Amino acid sequence: MATQLKDYYQILGVSRTASEDEIKAAYRRLARKYHPDLNPGDKAAEERFKELQEAYEVLSDPEKRKQYDQFGPNWRAAAAGGPPPGWEGVRTGPGGFDFSEFEFGFGRGGVGADIFEELFGTRTRRRRRSRGQDVEAELELSLEEAHRGGRRTIQLQVADVCPACQGMGVINDNQVCATCRGAGQIVRAKSIEVNIPPGVRDGTTLRLAGQGGAGASGAPAGDLYLHIRLRPHPRFTVHGDDVEIELPIAPWEAVLGARVTVPTIDGEVEMTVPPGAQTGQRLRLRGQGLTRRRGGRGDEYVRLKIVVPRTPTPEERRLFEELRRVSRFDPRAA
Repeated sequence: MATQLKDYYQILGVSRTASEDEIKAAYRRLARKYHPDLNPGDKAAEERFKELQEAYEVLSDPEKRKQYDQFGPNWRAAAAGGPPPGWEGVRTGPGGFDFSEFEFGFGRGGVGADIFEELFGTRTRRRRRSRGQDVEAELELSLEEAHRGGRRTIQLQVADVCPACQGMGVINDNQVCATCRGAGQIVRAKSIEVNIPPGVRDGTTLRLAGQGGAGASGAPAGDLYLHIRLRPHPRFTVHGDDVEIELPIAPWEAVLGARVTVPTIDGEVEMTVPPGAQTGQRLRLRGQGLTRRRGGRGDEYVRLKIVVPRTPTPEERRLFEELRRVSRFDPRAA
C-alpha cells in the first residue's frame, strides 16, 4: 500500500529554513520518542516512526532536500527527469506518492539504521558504526628511545560520550543537550601510557586497541594509532638498522694507525684505526647499530675525517716543516 505523503518539515516539527543540525536534532528527539523498541506493540508509534524516517531521509540529504523544496511531492520524478505530475506510474492518487524506493523498517541499513545504531546500539547488521572513533597521533622519539624502548605518557584530545545525555544528543526526550549541542559527544583530554617496543623506526605505526574515542551506548571504544617520528640525532645518522658517525682523527693517527674511542648508541667503545687511513674511509663496528624488532642488531659505520691543528704550536710547526723537507709524498700524483 502506498504511503500518503505529508509535509516533511511538519513531520519533524521544523521550519523550512531549518539548518542541518536543527533537522538532525529534531529527528533524534522524535525518533527516540517513537522508536518501536521503546513502544512495543504500539502500531501508531511504529507508523509515526516510519514517517520520521521518510522525512529525515529526504531533508538530511542536501540534494534531495533541494528537489523536495522545488517540486514538493513530485520531487523524485523531477529529479529523475520523469513525466509530469499525474502520470499513473508516479502518482498513487490525489496527494499520494509511491515511496517503494525507500528502505524503511528496522535494521535495513538506511539512514534510520545509522542514527539509531548511534542512539541505541540497535541490533542491525551495521551496529559496528556505533563503535568509538579511531584516533591518529604522532609520537616523537629520540634515537635512544627507539633503540631501547620504554614507557611514555602522552596527552591526547579524544571524543568521549557526553555525560549529560549519555550519547543521546537529547535530554528529557524533547530538549537538545546543551553540553554537546546534540552531537552526543564531547572532546576531552586523555592521558595514556604507551609501551614502546625496542626497535621501532621512523614511520612505524603502533596500534593501541581501545584507546581511541569512546563508543556510544556501551559500544567498544575506537583504537589509537601512533605514528612514530624519530628526532634527528646530533651525532648519528640512521640507515635502516645501521647508524653512521663521523670520527675526526689526527694526521699522525691516520699515518701510523691508532686505538681510538668511538661513541655508540650504548656508550663508548675502542676501535683500531689502521695505518694509512684516509678521510672518508668507513670502518664497521659489528652489532653496534639499532635493535631490530625481531631480534639482533644492525651495525655502526665510522667515517674517518682527518683534521689538522688550526693553530699549531711552534714545535708542531717546526716538525711539520721538517716533514715537508724530508717527505717525498705527493698527494696529487696519479
